[in-house]
Amino acid sequence: MDVTLILKIAGMGMLVSIAYIILNKAGRDEMAMLVSLTGVIIVLLMIVTQLSDLMDTVRDLFGI
Repeated sequence: MDVTLILKIAGMGMLVSIAYIILNKAGRDEMAMLVSLTGVIIVLLMIVTQLSDLMDTVRDLFGI
């Protein structure tokens, strides 16, 4: 696993948390919740692509 993936996830978490705090303080609670949900979905998509690559590597390794 590459360190850049961890840094991307951490950066995304910081951006989402800052946007959430700003929107929450501005009284836009629904928008803040949508921003946090979108951040979680984007991170999950990044992880799913890495898991797909891992499964392809395992299949190639064992000849499945």
